[in-house]
Amino acid sequence: MISQDGWRLLMSLESVRRPLNILLKSLNNTVIVKLKNNLEYKGRMIKCDNYMNILLEGASESYGTNLIANYGNIFIRGNNILYISVNANKLP
Repeated sequence: MISQDGWRLLMSLESVRRPLNILLKSLNNTVIVKLKNNLEYKGRMIKCDNYMNILLEGASESYGTNLIANYGNIFIRGNNILYISVNANKLP
């Protein structure tokens, strides 16, 4: 049997592992979003929903190492996303 404190710890650890919870904790931080077509967007994530649709502020678009454009706010539909890096501030 798991004690009540053990159960709470287990539930808190489980909630950390869920991708949506990690994204929600990363709101207002800089993220990198890579799309299935290999385009990357970097910006401050200001909104995210259950479908992982994302709204970025001050976003830049790049392909590989080439900067393509700078935007204000952009909306990225969740089904186009390959991955999201939530620790973008720690990258070079």
